[in-house]
This record gives sequence, C-alpha cells and structure tokens, in this order.
Amino acid sequence: MATPAYLTVRRRDRVFYLGMALTAAAVVFAGFARTFYLRNLFGHPPLRLLLALHGVLFTLWIVLFFIQPALVAVKRTDLHRRLGVAGGVIAALMTLIVPITAIEVSKPGFRPGAPSPLSFLSVPMINILVFAILVAAGLYYRRKSDTHKRLMLLATISILPAAMARLPFAFIRANGALAFFGLADVVLLLCIAYDGVVHRRLHPAFACGGLLFIASQPLCVALGHTAAWLAFAQWLTR
Repeated sequence: MATPAYLTVRRRDRVFYLGMALTAAAVVFAGFARTFYLRNLFGHPPLRLLLALHGVLFTLWIVLFFIQPALVAVKRTDLHRRLGVAGGVIAALMTLIVPITAIEVSKPGFRPGAPSPLSFLSVPMINILVFAILVAAGLYYRRKSDTHKRLMLLATISILPAAMARLPFAFIRANGALAFFGLADVVLLLCIAYDGVVHRRLHPAFACGGLLFIASQPLCVALGHTAAWLAFAQWLTR
C-alpha cells in the first residue's frame, strides 16, 4: 500500500509537470504569436508551406506535451501510451523538418536585403539534435516513468529557446543567444530545484540530460563562427 508521503509526492509531481507543460505552451504562444499564431492580425503575408508545417509540428508537440501528463493525472495511462507513439512520430518529423527549414531560411534570397545568417545556422541544427537525443532516450526509458517524464520535459525545454528568442523584451534583443539560452537554463534550474526540494536528490535524467543541453549551447555558438562551419553552411545554402 502506498504511504501518505508517497501519495503527496505523486500529487506534487502531477501538478509540477502540468505546470511546466502550461509554462512551455505560454512561452511558445508568446514567442510566436506575432509571426505564427496571430500572424494575420499583425498584417503579415501568408506563411510559406514549409514554415507553416514547421509551426504546426512544433505546436502539436507542445499540445501533446500538455495532454500526456494530464492523462496520467486522470489515470488514463493506456491512452497516454498510445499517444506516445504519435509523439514519437511528431518528434521524428520535427527532427527532419528543422534542418530543412533552417537551411531554407538561411539562403540569401529568402529575406531580400538581409544578410545570410550562416553563423546562426549551427544553433537550430545542434538544438534539434539535442531534442532528438532526449526524445529517443525518453522513449527508450518509457517503462521507467520517473526517467521518462524528466527526459520528455528536458526535450521540451530544449526547443524553447526558439520561442524565447522572439519574446518582445529588449534584453533578449540586446544579448541574443546569451539571453534566450539563459532563460531556458533558468527553466532547467527550476526543474532541478524542484527535484532537490521534493525528491531530495538530483535525478540522473536531469543531471545527464541537463548537462547535454547546457553543454550544447556554447558549442553551437562557437561552432557557428568557425571557418569550417561557415564554409559548410555556405555549401548547404547555395
């Protein structure tokens, strides 16, 4: 029989993961409201099909990320598992479409008059690789719920920098990658703090996955300014 202390921790976990899912959804909506969700209200022209598909896939992931812990909370783990298959398919499609989209928007003619952002191309490329690794690990550990849910949360945090970069705050525009990666790291640290307070330890999934995410940030920024990367990116976007 489960002890009262165990049941209390389980309830706190359900509230925490639902709260993190809502936070992720709010960040994504706020970041992409002007350019995607409320695009027509701001007088923007229709999106190209590739960009629309990119946005739809990421939105589906965020919606599913909210639904999954909600299903666990109402004890519908059977449906949670079935939707997990859909989540794996969505993640695979995201992993494919991000490099294609990133290369397309980095081509010189995509934004007339704007410089080709070849150095920045490394950011979405490495970022989506980290996402794919975390999702794959989460699916591998799907029968270990404590590990699985933390890896899926980390995977979702890993794609938040794209939305955070578009939040309408001056300090983000002024500091670029330092700001939007830093905000994502704050979310990660909140997760680690929660584990420390409620579970009295740092779960290995947060430790390993968090380290991967944090280590990838200076790597992708530094890589983007190397001559080898710039030559490779120029070849990709020619």
